[in-house]
Amino acid sequence: MSSVHEYNHLVHIASHDELRLYELIPNVVWVFDLDKHGWWWGNSAAIKFWGLDTLQDLIDKDLSGDTQGARDRTQQTFELAVRDGLTVDPWTTYPNGKPKTLLMMHRAVLLGPEKHRGIIAFINEEVNMGEQPENLLLMEAMRYTRVPATTFTLEGMTVVENPAATEAYPPAQFSHAAECPFVARFADPEEGRACLQRVQAGEEGRWDFIMQTSIGPRRHSLDIRRTRHPLNGDFLFLVVEYDFTERYEALEAVEVARARLHDMAMKDALTGIHSLHYMQEAVQTEIAHAERHQHRLWLMFIDLDGFKGVNDSLGHAAGDAVLCEVAQRIQSVVRAEDLLARIGGDEYVVLLSHDHSEADTTAVASRILEMLEQPISVGPHQASVSASVGIARYPDDGRDLDALLKAADKAMYHVKNSGKNGFVFAQ
Repeated sequence: MSSVHEYNHLVHIASHDELRLYELIPNVVWVFDLDKHGWWWGNSAAIKFWGLDTLQDLIDKDLSGDTQGARDRTQQTFELAVRDGLTVDPWTTYPNGKPKTLLMMHRAVLLGPEKHRGIIAFINEEVNMGEQPENLLLMEAMRYTRVPATTFTLEGMTVVENPAATEAYPPAQFSHAAECPFVARFADPEEGRACLQRVQAGEEGRWDFIMQTSIGPRRHSLDIRRTRHPLNGDFLFLVVEYDFTERYEALEAVEVARARLHDMAMKDALTGIHSLHYMQEAVQTEIAHAERHQHRLWLMFIDLDGFKGVNDSLGHAAGDAVLCEVAQRIQSVVRAEDLLARIGGDEYVVLLSHDHSEADTTAVASRILEMLEQPISVGPHQASVSASVGIARYPDDGRDLDALLKAADKAMYHVKNSGKNGFVFAQ
């Protein structure tokens, strides 16, 4: 028996005297005691419904033959009534051994001095679920809908499915599965078992999974809702599945294309080193790190000397080869953690990170100039270029990329105007 403290908010009916007013209504009303699994009280209409003579006959009615499933349904109904205040469900009862399907309302209460868990059941109409036009229409709609719809028990066993579900999950394909039919539909059985546990815990919702269908793995969105069996009142769950494989693949293709375009924007198409766009994004992180740790950064603006002459004398193909070789030579000088980008025709930028000293920066600049002074083989020809380099320091010469580029560019032009093939720090 559960702790009474869980249900202290429920109405407590201490004795039969408190139920006398129910004798004045013509509807069937009875009170069921869950903890002893038997009737606690019933009005005259209830006694007549069961074909009995007295209230005591109802209280003494033998229910020892009830299955565990029947007991579980009563327990589930009580808990649902505790949560929602009132349940309205179709139930099948067997007065005089003949089945009757009833639309019943239940409220959860506490009974007697021991505060047993109880249900007040109100029966306001007898129904025949198989003959109601709206139910027949609902079954027709389920039959002809093109999306798989299946009702399962809480153990994951199939109760009824429409033709679309049978086509997606042929019995011959799944009958040999070790898992229950619900879990067997999942490409990943572990995901299926976890989903079933959520449903058993009372969850409802819409979740996406890869399902193993008759045409292979498909991405389905499963809309799962709790329901009740229209005849015996068992708790079930309805699963309606929507195949969004094509839409997912289309979106995935868009993401791949977007990533490819992003990569193209981040790399210089000719040389394969980083682009200005990449530099603009990466420098923000480097500056934030430098500011946090009080580090210096050095930005070099490198402009080739004599490159126009290579293009004019050897052609643009040769010029492209020179640009690629220059990029490789600069990359061989700087460290892997430093940033190198081509930002224009024959313009490169290097960001030296991790708190280089001015002496370190001077050494790197000198080494770059030495590497670029060496002739470059272009087919049968030799091309010669040099470089003018302007160097700006963070944070003294600027606190963002634009400011640092302007300072380094100005310094680079000072080198150009002073004879080229050299470097100078921004003043």
